[in-house]
Amino acid sequence: MNWGKGILLSIIAFIGIIMTMVVISVRMDGIELVRDNYYEAEIKYQDQIDKEASTLALDREVLRYDIQSKSMILDLPVGAKGNLQLFRPSDASLDKALQIEITEDGKKQVSMADLKPGYWRVQLNWTENGIEYYQEKKITI
Repeated sequence: MNWGKGILLSIIAFIGIIMTMVVISVRMDGIELVRDNYYEAEIKYQDQIDKEASTLALDREVLRYDIQSKSMILDLPVGAKGNLQLFRPSDASLDKALQIEITEDGKKQVSMADLKPGYWRVQLNWTENGIEYYQEKKITI
């Protein structure tokens, strides 16, 4: 074999490898954005920062995970309303959203026992006395 044939075979092999990688990447399933409305959420990010600052001013842990009972414990006053989102970064089909309304004194427990084991982000948005708050916990079940 001479140099010309070797170079030609190398170029053809390189093109073949690149084309194979392109075909594999195009056929790939499961490539998802973190959120469907990612760009809208970015625009509203200052509101999120304000909610987090309000939460820090409360001086109490509103959202806590209890490992023994596999439940989230919410420390909210009577009349608070909100939304608890259970976000699974690795599989969007497992995400859940729960409406929360506190009607009696005491800490409210939300069971996490029925969730698939793994990494979860729990996000709580709520309104208390007309002020909006937000807290997030990262848990492993």
